[in-house]
Amino acid sequence: MDRQTEQLVAAVRWNEQGLVPAIAQDARSGQVLMLAWMNAEALRLSLAEGRGIYWSRSRQALWRKGESSGHVQHLQSAHLDCDGDTILLRVLQEGAACHTGAATCFFRDAEDNAWQDNSPPGGSVLDELQATIHRRRQSDPAQSYVAKLLHGGRDRILKKVGEESAEFLLACKNPETQPVIAEAADLLFHLLVALEERDLHIDEVLGELQRREGVSGLVEKASRKSA
Repeated sequence: MDRQTEQLVAAVRWNEQGLVPAIAQDARSGQVLMLAWMNAEALRLSLAEGRGIYWSRSRQALWRKGESSGHVQHLQSAHLDCDGDTILLRVLQEGAACHTGAATCFFRDAEDNAWQDNSPPGGSVLDELQATIHRRRQSDPAQSYVAKLLHGGRDRILKKVGEESAEFLLACKNPETQPVIAEAADLLFHLLVALEERDLHIDEVLGELQRREGVSGLVEKASRKSA
């Protein structure tokens, strides 16, 4: 194993059993998915293979998340807390994170002095919407507007984006606010469809905006021209 990985492993404060709790978080929505345990080898392999790999205390063996269910966790980044005794894995989760079939293990809410099973809060509205658009891609175009757009090809989608852009501009001239909100929603929806057609996620756009935070717009534009 390379020296950098060993330095990362050495920085962790392992407990008496050589373990640390590892929290898995959805890298897109920020939703907490599950908590498991890691030993040094699980951390090494997670970093090397780019997926969530844990230590099963019941089986006393390494556990590759999704090895039997197919619900693999694709590792995006790993983080160590301030005390060095808890690891956070930001992952892209395939399928359900919980063995019960739930999206997250944390689906019980404290209500009326009892733990009640409830649907957990989802991710951001944009993330949930794009997930729906992605699912509709496989739908029957005769039954789904999104599938109809995606099956119609790029030019059809871009034409709709252009139409919605024009309608948004006209709405902005309207003294009433509701038409502006409605047309902005239509435009944003069709932008998400266009991103889906290119196999892009809204988080990539948000990441670009985050990269530009604190940078002068004039400087940022000039850097794009020079590139």
